[in-house]
Amino acid sequence: MEKMFDVVVVGSGPAGYVSAIRCSQLGLKTLCIEESHSDNGKPNFGGTCLNVGCIPSKALLDSSHRYYEANKKLSEHGIQIESLKLDLKSMMKRKDDIVDKLTGGISGLFSANKVESMIGRGKVTDINTVEVTKPDGSTETIDAKNIIVATGSKPIEIPSAKYSKHIVDSTGALCLNSVPKKLGVVGAGIIGLELGSVWSRLGSEVTVIEALDEFLPMTDHDISKETLKEFKKQGLDIKLGSKVTSTKELKNSVKVKFESNDQENEMEFDKLIVAVGRAPNSSNVISDELNIEIEDGFIKVNDFCQTSVNNIWAIGDVVRGPMLAHKGSEEGIMVAERIAEKHTEVNYDLVPSVIYTHPEIAWVGQNEKELKDNNIDYKVGKFPFAASGRALAVDQSVGFVKVLSHAKTDTILGVHVFGPAAAEIVQQALISMEFGSSSEDIALTMFSHPTVSEAFHEAALSANNLAIHIGNKKK
Repeated sequence: MEKMFDVVVVGSGPAGYVSAIRCSQLGLKTLCIEESHSDNGKPNFGGTCLNVGCIPSKALLDSSHRYYEANKKLSEHGIQIESLKLDLKSMMKRKDDIVDKLTGGISGLFSANKVESMIGRGKVTDINTVEVTKPDGSTETIDAKNIIVATGSKPIEIPSAKYSKHIVDSTGALCLNSVPKKLGVVGAGIIGLELGSVWSRLGSEVTVIEALDEFLPMTDHDISKETLKEFKKQGLDIKLGSKVTSTKELKNSVKVKFESNDQENEMEFDKLIVAVGRAPNSSNVISDELNIEIEDGFIKVNDFCQTSVNNIWAIGDVVRGPMLAHKGSEEGIMVAERIAEKHTEVNYDLVPSVIYTHPEIAWVGQNEKELKDNNIDYKVGKFPFAASGRALAVDQSVGFVKVLSHAKTDTILGVHVFGPAAAEIVQQALISMEFGSSSEDIALTMFSHPTVSEAFHEAALSANNLAIHIGNKKK
């Protein structure tokens, strides 16, 4: 292998592999370094997202929802199933096959785009140097005109619940070999709710222990309120304002103590999933001699993901902003294009977020609290899926679409959805917001009927008190 490259990318997650491909497409000789590898010596491209995060969790969310529907809901449609049986092993195999297909696909993309790759742990040791420690312990030095750090993140471990046989992180929660009778989840964020939903649908009695007093505080208040009621209705026992103080590993279970309302409580679970968030993988990635600032684990960068050393960049989970695959990918493309002397930017005001529970939760832009805190006058348009013909027809009428627009200009400032196809509806909203659309623009756009997307149309109409299929606000 040649030792000089235009770009060396450290990490092959959604930020790293996308950036490497775009760099090569732009005519830059590119190398991508990946530490993780399989027993047969092949690199595990794709990072957390493809291997132990986004993709496998969505596969299990889909499989578990199908099982739940067959077990609990299909009889309402006149479909009777006798002797329904869960084959968890086959469900897990399907998940693993999807992961293998996608990670193998990255190898094909690298080959097609002439991106070179190397297995090992990369460390930026000098302004133009990356040292790679290979699996056998040997090291190799690579020279680069530009270096992109895309080393991702890892689950946070808490002192009161150290990982063990019965206490697992999000990765371990994706490969349990049996359905726990009683399952505890520490953390009611995106990861905790998704994993809790999977195992609840498959038959676990799930208790979610959340330290914060407010449920999903990053979402709009209406979303937070309605989703909490729905998840409790689905059987998740969500204990807010509860902090885990200690855990004790037993032979076949784990005993958990937690404080709530100044009282100590104790519960016993077959398994405990710790899902309190993720921390950036920045330790021993950049030499201290380069004086690149790292704060709370995050590599300091400017708006274009450039560090204080002009030719060293950092993207994805290892820098500020939400730890989302799509955010990292867009940063990777931006950096590649800026290295090629183009002027691409990322619009950090419009980063969509999705929680893939059922119903889905998704949002983009500002919520009501943020608008109030910034003294922005706004209008609210809201439409419930209970009034949507399509949602009722497919038995998914829980939730609503909420549109927030500027009181004077009518420009859409935020869209929040709880319900069927929430992620897709928010994507429609995001596209319109990128072009500065008003709620009137959406109201004047023709939507297919019957679709759940019509709820977005009606919510936009409602913002200006023009909704057709619900009562409007009194003037």
